[in-house]
Amino acid sequence: MGLNAKKSGKVTAWLEQLRQYAIYCLLPVTLFMLWWIAAHNAWMPVQILPSPEITWQTFKDLSANDLWWQLGRSLKLFVTGLSLGICGGIILGSLLGYSRTVEQYFSATFYALAIIPTLAWLPLFMIWLGIEDALKIFIIFKATLIPIAIHTQAGVRDIPPKLKETAAILRLSPQMTFLKLLLPASLSYFFTGLRLAMAAGWTSLIAVELLASSEGIGYLMVTGRQLFQLDIVFVSIFMIGLVGIFSDLLLQSLERRFVFWPHAALTAHAVERKSKAQVYKAWLIPVVLVVFWFLSTAQQWLSADILPTPFAVGQALFAGITDGTLLSAMYYSLYHALLGLALGSVVGIITGIVLGLFKPLQDIFAPTLNTLRLIAIFAWIPLLTAWFGLGDASKIIFIALATFFPMFIASWKGMLNVPQQLNEAADILKLSIWQKVKILILPSINPAIFAGLRLALLYSWLASFGAEYLMGSGNGIGSYMMAAQQYFEMDRVIAATLLVTILGAILTWLGKITENRATTWRRHKG
Repeated sequence: MGLNAKKSGKVTAWLEQLRQYAIYCLLPVTLFMLWWIAAHNAWMPVQILPSPEITWQTFKDLSANDLWWQLGRSLKLFVTGLSLGICGGIILGSLLGYSRTVEQYFSATFYALAIIPTLAWLPLFMIWLGIEDALKIFIIFKATLIPIAIHTQAGVRDIPPKLKETAAILRLSPQMTFLKLLLPASLSYFFTGLRLAMAAGWTSLIAVELLASSEGIGYLMVTGRQLFQLDIVFVSIFMIGLVGIFSDLLLQSLERRFVFWPHAALTAHAVERKSKAQVYKAWLIPVVLVVFWFLSTAQQWLSADILPTPFAVGQALFAGITDGTLLSAMYYSLYHALLGLALGSVVGIITGIVLGLFKPLQDIFAPTLNTLRLIAIFAWIPLLTAWFGLGDASKIIFIALATFFPMFIASWKGMLNVPQQLNEAADILKLSIWQKVKILILPSINPAIFAGLRLALLYSWLASFGAEYLMGSGNGIGSYMMAAQQYFEMDRVIAATLLVTILGAILTWLGKITENRATTWRRHKG
């Protein structure tokens, strides 16, 4: 009797698992069927929407030729840049988190440079490093170092004082302190930073390969787009997505294996107010760098074509502002970024809330959206330009797509953490869906939404640069910088970079102020 019950339980569990897989596959299978029907009924020309059979044949043909070699080239560069970024990020983050002195002198400069989108450095690096492998590796290094350093710093800095006291009482050696205290305490933060770093590095590599490369999976994709062979583009997107999915699954597996203790979220840590002395220390490194800049140009250690004088950069900045070219370019970039941010944020928040409210919809849509999120965002540009052209519409759609995913994930995760008592209160009060969302849910998920909004703001600014570089825009600060780079006008390039830095700092400050005001009630309850 007991054996039959055990077998029956296994069958029931197996059927439930099968049902879950069927639900998860419902949306992908539906999309595939729509693709097949649209292609075979010629709803769109084959140059715009190749059939699944053509795409599969292209995959087999490319596999027999250079598909795996192109992917291998990209992966080699990615692994090299990621390895350097991990090493640099761990060292820098550990120093910033462990040494109070290093943090006071270097942290402000580091975060100021981190504000600048990775692609905003591209015109400078193309002049300094060329367009070969060194450029790609350095871009990946820069993109991966920042999240690794930030999260490592947080992990090392926020070690509980009791653990430090225990290590001191036990008189642990420096090696044992690192192995038994620093490493376990920062490991969970490190994995969070590593996941963000891998996504940022892979995305940045694809963007550079789309813009300036003669090999790699991004180059293969842009070649297919130029020849209007979207079957090649589809295959390239599939391979890019496969790398993203495999990387994420690998990191999840490693994190489950090595991190098995609870840890606080980054948002749980308070921000320390800085004294005047600390503010002065924070300005020391920027002042030293500016003085070194003056000396290097005055002594002609570097050619003015490579590093113009501060006076030349100041003149270029003043001229660009007075004649309106810089301000006009910044306006167009900011307009596209904010419009795309608004569109992507609204759709992302609504999607996250709806999926959180209705479990069947969550089971159907969430797995597919999570999978699409792992495809490097710049991989969609060849498709968007083929379908929507090179005008403002395609740029805004691309930016909206880039900001949709962080807002969707933040809102959806916030919905999953809504206390059960709120749902019970809504049932007791017999609130409608709209009343429940407005009165109970939105205030509850506000912190998650604003955390996602700060990330989406960075994504919108990054996507705005990518759209201008890769969609042939004549306007915008990215186009301004690329045009200056092509004429080797380094003073204009650096002037525009300074303006981007200032705007990034303002946007970051506004984001923090808005978040603090919107969530004040959480810090002043009762």
